[in-house]
Amino acid sequence: MSVRMQLSRILIRELVDYQIIELREVLENGDAAAGSNGARTFPIVIGLPEAQAIERRLAGVPIKRPQTHDLLANVVEALGGEIESIEITHLEEHTFFARLNIRRAEGDTIDVDARPSDAIALGIASGVPIYVSEEVIEAAQRQDPEDL
Repeated sequence: MSVRMQLSRILIRELVDYQIIELREVLENGDAAAGSNGARTFPIVIGLPEAQAIERRLAGVPIKRPQTHDLLANVVEALGGEIESIEITHLEEHTFFARLNIRRAEGDTIDVDARPSDAIALGIASGVPIYVSEEVIEAAQRQDPEDL
């Protein structure tokens, strides 16, 4: 079973090689759950270019030419597809794995393997829902913060 999550914060530190995004569980009414009520959260370590792409998309900052995430979104759309959701499917050796769930023009859905940071950068501007498997949430919460 998968749990609906949303991006709750992004931490960009340009002086280090890694950045952090945090996902937070969403309540049934669609609101982000507050941390004090036992909502589950967990960080994902990502690279600076992906963090900047996510931040730019969140802020709605226009760019003159498409960057890689914009290019991929344009290709999906040009082929008649639509990204329906993002799912973080498993955690292996401190690495998260995700997939894009894309509805094709023919009506069927295909899953495309992706890094969570790329998937989130693609989906964040259009409000694509993010899901995380229960197993990933549990494993991420057991993970030692020093391993990030």
